[in-house]
Amino acid sequence: MPALSASYLRVYEPLSAFDKQSQNYWRGYVHDGRAVTLTEGPGRQRTAVLEALGAHWTRLPDLPDEAYVLQNGDQTLICPWNLRVRVAEAALAARDGVPAVLADAFVPPALVGAARTVVADWHSAARMSASGSGRQHEQVATWSVPLRWFVLVSQEEREISLEPGRRVVRFRTEISKARRRAHKALSVLRRTLGDVPVAEAVEESARWLEEFHSRSIVELDYGGLAELLPDDLLREDDSAALVAEGLAALASGEAATATSAYERLVERWRGIQLLERCN
Repeated sequence: MPALSASYLRVYEPLSAFDKQSQNYWRGYVHDGRAVTLTEGPGRQRTAVLEALGAHWTRLPDLPDEAYVLQNGDQTLICPWNLRVRVAEAALAARDGVPAVLADAFVPPALVGAARTVVADWHSAARMSASGSGRQHEQVATWSVPLRWFVLVSQEEREISLEPGRRVVRFRTEISKARRRAHKALSVLRRTLGDVPVAEAVEESARWLEEFHSRSIVELDYGGLAELLPDDLLREDDSAALVAEGLAALASGEAATATSAYERLVERWRGIQLLERCN
């Protein structure tokens, strides 16, 4: 299956972050070798969501529990997919901005309430539960890497492989470091720029990270975007460093340097944005 034109921000939590029932399930899942690779996972997720939607809906489907698994030394960390919630969110999103007759054909009105209930219950569980069952562990962005994601990582944490059939660009960091970077960036942005959209976006990311276990790992994965960019641009890509440079310049009152870093960052991703328009 062709790589999807999307990037991903994931949080892998240790088994201890989940309730006993979930821990037993994920241990068996890992032991049986059922974990899905990062290469095949996005395609399988997309297929599962698309097959669950459409006029044939009679109820919200019960989808199997799947996850990405990360071994960090002797620690096993889990990034659950939470596909049932993904389906409900996709169903509601599919109706946005679409004429009623088409929206009703794709997602029957009788099931809109069910989808809203699933999403509402999920967010409620995220606020109240310490079991790991109410947290969305993966964010997805199509045709880009949101600039706020680069705030969470350091250029030195980048991993890159350009081998045929295994093109990978990703960052992995401890969640404690990602949290500190997010809060520091938010402080700089609020102090220098005020209540601007980018500050609100960074604040949202900081709040999201607070939901997870303190020994979690954060992963920023270019995903299918690594297939779209040529080798030289990927090798030279310094997006995380440019974000750090821009924030440091803002903190020091060097507006011209901050602006230059931002302009270089935008130029770095302009080609991908143009590809989105072509599609």
